Amino acid sequence: MIKSEKYFGVLLALLFIACNNNDFAENPEQSIIGTWQLIETLSDIGDGSGDWKSVMDGYTYTFDSNGGFTSNRFAECNRGAYFINTTDQHLTLDYSCIHFTQGIEQPPGTFVEQFTFETNDLILNPTYVFCVESCGWKFRKTN
Repeated sequence: MIKSEKYFGVLLALLFIACNNNDFAENPEQSIIGTWQLIETLSDIGDGSGDWKSVMDGYTYTFDSNGGFTSNRFAECNRGAYFINTTDQHLTLDYSCIHFTQGIEQPPGTFVEQFTFETNDLILNPTYVFCVESCGWKFRKTN
């Protein structure tokens, strides 16, 4: 009897963890899986007057369900792994090319973005650059 209760407890814990990890990916309104294209950028000089500006032919991110991504943001590297922390709303993009860096991220090749969803758009705010008021990128799913 104790042995079956032990297995039941382990099974319950695994189901809880699995549900927490999959809830984000399975909710269509808040799923990062797919291809996203940059459509607008936000910048503010520090006086609160910032607004979104349209971008023509913005770069893309394609996130797969296995934690991999591709992107045409940087010519030097176009692939890597991503990690989502739903607790603090951080998306970590870990580019997988050897010696890849842009000199603004720490550690080299790893970009951490704060993320939110706004209607059908994905908003990314960098944690690796200093923005006086606010800065960010707005992406729209293309598929």
